[in-house]
Amino acid sequence: MIAGAAIGAAAARRGDSNEAPPEEYETASAPAPADPVDELKKLAELHASGALTDEEFATAKAKILGA
Repeated sequence: MIAGAAIGAAAARRGDSNEAPPEEYETASAPAPADPVDELKKLAELHASGALTDEEFATAKAKILGA
């Protein structure tokens, strides 16, 4: 019984417990969906700069538009 108490005391000092974690350690929720217009503008800029091929642009645009 004494060993169990010692283990429990050590766990308490380490912060081990079944309590919920503080708010700053809780998992973040999914980010809010981005505005499709803004996303399309970003894609268009990337496409115009040559960073995206025509095929990549079309695929990403279709995904944003839900097609």
